[in-house]
Order: sequence, then structure tokens, then C-alpha cells
Amino acid sequence: MNIFEIADKTGRKIRLTQERWSHITQEHPEVVSLEEVKDTLTSPLKIKSSKYSPEDVNYYYRFDKDKKKYLMVAVKYLNGDGFVITVYYLRNLK
Repeated sequence: MNIFEIADKTGRKIRLTQERWSHITQEHPEVVSLEEVKDTLTSPLKIKSSKYSPEDVNYYYRFDKDKKKYLMVAVKYLNGDGFVITVYYLRNLK
């Protein structure tokens, strides 16, 4: 079941499933805001391709001034279908 489906900054559709959100909030309890995840996808500071899977995985970054860290949203694409695989905070961009 999808929690949301949204168009990213480039217009590609990305979804977040309930299963992935449960995993994210269990493994990374500091991530609590769905709105921050959506904002990172629609208005990222930077989008980078994964060096391990450049055609299939993108990293979306947004700086959180309060936490003084970057929120990173990893998105995988299969047959044009984008879905969030993980979300967590980083001190520096990868």
C-alpha cells in the first residue's frame, strides 16, 4: 500500500510504500516527517546518481538547518517506476 505518490523535481513519479516507511522509521528513528521526505523529492538541494547503480538509483538531498544535517532520500527506478528505498540523515553529502 502506498503512503504517497509524488512527482519529483524532474517530473518523475515516486512512491513510498507502507512497508518501506515502517522499515525507515524502525532503522532510522530520527526520520519522522513525511513532509520532509516529500520536500526533499520535490525541492532537493542536489540529486546524485549512485556510483554503484547509476541508471537505477538516485540520491535526493536537502539540508535541515535545525539538525545541521542533510536528509538523504534514496530512490530506485524499475521500468520507469520510482520508489523510496531508504531515508536517513548525513553530516556530509556522499
